[in-house]
Amino acid sequence: MVGILISVWVRRELRPFIQHPSVSCVGCGIMGCLGNKGSVSVRFQLHETSFCFVCSHLASGGREGDEKHRNSNVSEIFSRTSFPRGPLLDLPRKILDHDLVILLGDLNYRISLPEETTRLLVERKQWDSLLENDQLRMELMSGSMLRGWHEGEIKFAPTYKYCPNSDMYYGCCYHGKAAEKRRAPAW
Repeated sequence: MVGILISVWVRRELRPFIQHPSVSCVGCGIMGCLGNKGSVSVRFQLHETSFCFVCSHLASGGREGDEKHRNSNVSEIFSRTSFPRGPLLDLPRKILDHDLVILLGDLNYRISLPEETTRLLVERKQWDSLLENDQLRMELMSGSMLRGWHEGEIKFAPTYKYCPNSDMYYGCCYHGKAAEKRRAPAW
């Protein structure tokens, strides 16, 4: 995979109880196989609980309907990710067969509002108004994707896309050509 990395850290006292670690990579990029979009997944068992961490980089794009490409990436990642069964155990092979699944990474879901409205709501710290229009939140609420999944509570400003070493959003801190590539804030 190109640019997708996941590192799972375990407290020292839990290391003896980690069993059957495995990695699976899925490319969803150009022609459905190149590694510029896709996932790297890590699974293991801790005591009697199976864990699967899925680090994803989904399709980008801020036009209406682009979220469908991201949904398609998620479906492809879930269907194509496969882990070995393991020596003597019937370990989960697919992502959704695990007891606990964490989906993370650059999911690229946007806020479905005009950029200026989004920036104004950010300035006013109206997170709830922004979340009502967050594409990932809308997908979770509709149940069409990620049915039964839960996202942690969000009580902070969108973190995409800050200028390096600042708390200013891209497009606000540059002038000239760099400023032309404005991006609306998102989580």
